[in-house]
Amino acid sequence: MVRKFTGFTAAVAAIALTTLAGAESSGANAQVAAQATEIATAEPEVTEEVVPVFVQNEVVQELPEEAKPEIPVVEEAPRAQSLRELVDAMPATGELSPELQCLAGAIYFESRGEPLAGQLAVAQVIINRAEDRRFPSSYCGVVYQRAQFSFVKGGRMPRIRTGTAAWTKAKALARIAHRGLWESEAGDALFFHAKYVRPSWSRKKIATATIDTHIFYR
Repeated sequence: MVRKFTGFTAAVAAIALTTLAGAESSGANAQVAAQATEIATAEPEVTEEVVPVFVQNEVVQELPEEAKPEIPVVEEAPRAQSLRELVDAMPATGELSPELQCLAGAIYFESRGEPLAGQLAVAQVIINRAEDRRFPSSYCGVVYQRAQFSFVKGGRMPRIRTGTAAWTKAKALARIAHRGLWESEAGDALFFHAKYVRPSWSRKKIATATIDTHIFYR
C-alpha cells in the first residue's frame, strides 16, 4: 500500500526542514561571532618602541690614544741685548740636525777667527743661497756645491774639533741664523770673499757689508 502525505503532513515536514537548516546556520553564525569576540577582547601584542634620547649638553668624543694629534712644543727664543749675550744664552747641548751640522761646519771653517757678527754673516749667506733658486735648496747642498767653499776637499768636510769653544759658538750661531733670532749685517748677500783677494765677479756685484776681513755682496 502506498502511503500518501496529506497537506498537513507536508507542512509539518517543511517546518522541520526549515528549523534544521536554521539551526545549522545559527550554529555557524554563533561560531563566527564567538571568534570575533575573542579577537576583540584579546590583549594587543606589545612591541618595543625605540624612543630617541635628546642630549642637552655638548658631546665630546674621546679620541683613541694613538689617534690624538701631538701638539708641537714651541721653544721660546732667548732674549738678549747683544749678539754675544744671545750666543751665550743658546743651549750648549743637544744634537744638531744634518742641515744645521752643515751650516755650523761652514761657520766653523770659514769664519771661526772672525767676530760673532762676521760668523753670523757667513751663515746668512748660506741661508740666502738655500732660498734662492739659482743655488741648491738645502744648507748641505749649498755648502757642498762644487768650487764654492775652499774648506771642502773631495766633497767632504774636514774633521771638526768638537770640544772647542769655537765649535760651541758655531753651533749657537747656526741655530740663531736658522731661526732668524738676530738680524745679520750681511742682509740679502749671496757672496763674500776675504779682503786680501779681489775676484773678478766682485766688480759686478753690490757690496752689502764689510765685517772684519770679509766683504759681502748681493
